[in-house]
Amino acid sequence: MKFNNYFFTSESVSEGHPDKVCDRISDMVVDTYISKDPQSRVACETLTTTNRVILAGETRGPETKKEELIEKVRGCIKDIGYEQKGFHWKNCKIDVHLHSQSSDIAMGVDSKGNKDEGAGDQGIMFGYACDETEVLMPAPIYYSHKILELMASDRKKGIADKLEPDSKSQVTMKYENGKPVKVTSVVISTQHSPEVDQSQVKEIVRPYLEKAIPKSLISDLKDEEFYVNPTGQFIIGGPDGDTGLTGRKIIVDTYGGAAPHGGGAFSGKDPSKVDRSAAYAARYVAKNVVASKIAKKCLIQLSYAIGVSKPLSIFVDLFDGDEEKAQDVQKLIQDNFDLSPRGIREMLSLNKPIYECTAAYGHFGRKPDSKGSFSWEKTDKTGIFKK
Repeated sequence: MKFNNYFFTSESVSEGHPDKVCDRISDMVVDTYISKDPQSRVACETLTTTNRVILAGETRGPETKKEELIEKVRGCIKDIGYEQKGFHWKNCKIDVHLHSQSSDIAMGVDSKGNKDEGAGDQGIMFGYACDETEVLMPAPIYYSHKILELMASDRKKGIADKLEPDSKSQVTMKYENGKPVKVTSVVISTQHSPEVDQSQVKEIVRPYLEKAIPKSLISDLKDEEFYVNPTGQFIIGGPDGDTGLTGRKIIVDTYGGAAPHGGGAFSGKDPSKVDRSAAYAARYVAKNVVASKIAKKCLIQLSYAIGVSKPLSIFVDLFDGDEEKAQDVQKLIQDNFDLSPRGIREMLSLNKPIYECTAAYGHFGRKPDSKGSFSWEKTDKTGIFKK
């Protein structure tokens, strides 16, 4: 059913959220292995709790000593900003339990003889784009990310020195005729120093709301609909306040619930895992479709079987009721994009240490950089669809 007038909400969490600490550490492990050998295989999960970090998973690649990984874990925690009694980069206990990749998985994934490299697992992956923002992302998740990103930046610079690393945001928007027209409520929960009280925290974070969201969208926002730390205070936070796990924020990582998610997490996985690489490819295709201006929204679904190179299906929805156009776009995708695991990695240059920076503030809607990060955000294939 198509809705034109409605309210929609998305949330984000900061790099200091316990789950995001884990995502960062797991992606650091991926980058560490790939920097030594681009063909490395990594599937790393991280758990954090009070002054403790545990890494577990499977790897294949150059020998990497536990001491090196432990030092880099401390570097991640220090950069995020944790120097608290219950979670401190310098003295938290770190256990590394990484072992060799299963030979059964390796047999299915590796190319051999006439067999091309297969997908690292079965599953479905979605990509989505829409014209609600300049970066072709849904507005609620985009602004939720932006609030926290600005807060973290000033916290690290010492400008917002009463804020601590763990925080969450949530933006509700009113849609009319399918377009976001105004923000109706905002929730920001942020860990803070015991030196400030509830009213002070609200005034500390207010400028970030106003800087992140265009004035035209928040001009009618009532102060009673701007919720800050609704519990009253948020002093105990991070892994000391709540256990963190890799891969628990998959909706935050993608489209904030505005589009489906296949179920697989991204962080901690090398690009042979289609959970990650095919989701990036689907976003790349969908973004180029919308950037070509043949559709205002585009949803792509891909499916794979473990050990099989080609995608089993490609589904396209342009949300305009034009089935023939959707079929034409599907044919253009099949003819112009190699969506095999190897093809995706080569198309987007994914065998690089580019993943640690993806762990917070979303994998999509970001700017590609000179190192190769966020290559799936380029709009260099619009000409294919403009035809």
